[in-house]
Formats: sequence, C-alpha cells, structure tokens
Amino acid sequence: MDLVKRYVAAVQRELPDNKREEIGRELEANIMDQLDAQAEQNGPLTDNAIASVLKAMGHPRQVAQQFAPIAPLIASEHMQIYRYTLFMVLGILLVLQVFNSTANWLEHDFGLLLFVKSILSGFIEDASFAFTTITLGFIVISRAKPQYLQQAKEWQVEQLPSLQASKQHISLQDIVTDLITDTFLLAVISYLLLLSPEDLAGKTVWLTAHTQQVLLLGLPLLVVGVLLSLWQLSARQWNKGMQLLNIVLNIGFVVIMLYLAFNGPLLQIDQQNWPQIYGWERLQHAATWALLIGACWPAYEVIRDVIRLRRLSLSKIG
Repeated sequence: MDLVKRYVAAVQRELPDNKREEIGRELEANIMDQLDAQAEQNGPLTDNAIASVLKAMGHPRQVAQQFAPIAPLIASEHMQIYRYTLFMVLGILLVLQVFNSTANWLEHDFGLLLFVKSILSGFIEDASFAFTTITLGFIVISRAKPQYLQQAKEWQVEQLPSLQASKQHISLQDIVTDLITDTFLLAVISYLLLLSPEDLAGKTVWLTAHTQQVLLLGLPLLVVGVLLSLWQLSARQWNKGMQLLNIVLNIGFVVIMLYLAFNGPLLQIDQQNWPQIYGWERLQHAATWALLIGACWPAYEVIRDVIRLRRLSLSKIG
C-alpha cells in the first residue's frame, strides 16, 4: 500500500495546512474502500491494479481542488455583472478615444498612421487603468460577506415569483448598461460644462452656448436615470411606478435630443483654423444625425414600457 500513502501525501501537499490531516484521512479511507471492493471481486490486487485505481481518481492537484477548491479572485455570482461592466466601460472608452483622436486629427491634419496610433495608444492606456480599477473593485466586493448568502439560506420554495412576475423580470445586462451609460454621460457633460475659459481657449471645435444650456437641463434627467438603475438593481422586477418613471425619463431624453437636432447649430467652429478639406457643414450634419439616431433608443424604450405597463394592468384586471 505504499502507492496509496504516496498518493495521499501528494494530495496533502496541495492542500491548506489546516485541512491536510482531515482530508488525508478521508481520502485514504475512500481509496481503501475502493481497493477492498475490487479485491473482493478480483482477488489480491497487484501494484499495477492499485496504480490503475489511483490514476482513475485523477492527478493529486485535481483531487486536492475537489476537496478544497481555490477561491477565485472574483466570486462566480459577481462574474456576470463584472463582465457586463468591463465590456461597457471599455466600449465607452474606445468611443471616447476615437472621438478625441478624430478631433485632434481634424485640427492638426496629421497622417493616417499617426491617427491610428493615437487611438490605439490612448485606448490601451485608458483600458489598462479601467481594467485594473474595475477588477480590484470587484475583488473587494467578492471578499465582503454579501447579504444574498443569508437570503439564500432562508429562502422558501413558496416564495418563488409567479409566472406572470417572471415576465416583469429586469435583465441584469439592461440595468448595468443603463447605469454605466447614464453615469458616463453625467460625468462627461459635467466635465464639458465646467471647463474654464482658459481651457477652452484655442479649441477649434466646441459646443455652442445654446447646446450647453440644453445639456445643463439634461443633467437632472441623468441623475434620475442613475437612481432608477440602482432601484432596478435592488428590485430586479418591474412595477408600475418604476415603469412610469422610466417612460417619463426616456421621453425627456427624446425631447432633448430632437430639440438639439432641429435647433442647431450644435457646434461652434473656428473656421480660420479648420482644415478646408473637411467641410464644417458636414460635421454639423453628422452631429445632427447622431442625435436623431441616438433618440431612437429611448423612443423604443418608451414604446416598450408602455406595452409592458398595459400588460401589467391587464393582468391585474384578469
């Protein structure tokens, strides 16, 4: 039985110190039971037969992980929201970097290779910082003792939501997308509106005073949007009040976007420093179309929530 003791010792070396003795005894008893069962069927076991049993159990490191699995840096229950958050932030950073690099390209008219290099270098730098920050944040969250563990111990089958309630479930992906988008827009618009005249000096392209005033009116809507996303994150279920608030909020976004699109100009441009090969009228039209296309999403959410609210009312009547 020297092979058995060597196998158990190899497994114990992969285990934490406080679990080696207990797991070692349990593992050895389990192996001996299997060997005794085979010996009853096939007679005395040879070293080759014992080795076959031990090999079938797996590598000592794999067996050790079965008894004492290594805790991941980010808990599995947080992995979905971590992935959504990471992808959303990296996507926003990429769009922002493309916008900044394009603005610098239009102002200074440098080569295409330098333009691509500007996008890649800026995005890699920002993405590295974002990845590190988000990952460290979720590691801290994973190390805390979450409330849902206590709720998981106390849950009852009778408390499961009805089939009708399942149709009102809020997707975690939708919540995270709205939360990150509203927070990002809130931060960017606040930053743009708080720039000093010294910071604005020398800029070839900037927002008109009219556009800045309208965006200032949109800040409260973004704050409400962030609070609504946090409410959805805690409830994870649509209700009448939440849907009405979401409808009003998205109508506000649609109105602001359409107002800006049809009451231009959106941008003020220093035509003396503007490259003549790029028509500034085309830039204005592109900004207008971007607003019109962007308004389609909150408009869709208004229609979607009106339909959901109607179904919810009909279900209560029924």
